[in-house]
Amino acid sequence: VQLQASGGGLVRVGGSLRLSCVASGSILSRKIVAWHRQRPGKQREMVAVITLSGAVNYADLVEGRFTISRDNAKNTVNLQMTNLKPEDTAVYSCCTASTCGPRTQVTVSS
Repeated sequence: VQLQASGGGLVRVGGSLRLSCVASGSILSRKIVAWHRQRPGKQREMVAVITLSGAVNYADLVEGRFTISRDNAKNTVNLQMTNLKPEDTAVYSCCTASTCGPRTQVTVSS
């Protein structure tokens, strides 16, 4: 499977962005998919995961602000990010158990 993330960019505090993870070579609905990020000076961390049954789990720092969802018709997993904070500035990537796609930069300006 190859994954490609898109939707990153520059946004002001309190704004929203939607990241999309498109898969090729595999059906994404048959895989557990997670969004990870690496903030400046920090270790990589998982921010959201969606299971095969559709159950979701979020890191405490993003709970209530981020929503992970599937769009099976587009073979995509999305991460809707709202009420963004400067500490959400990071490079984000989507991953299955076996691979991660290229990262996309999210910058939140104050």
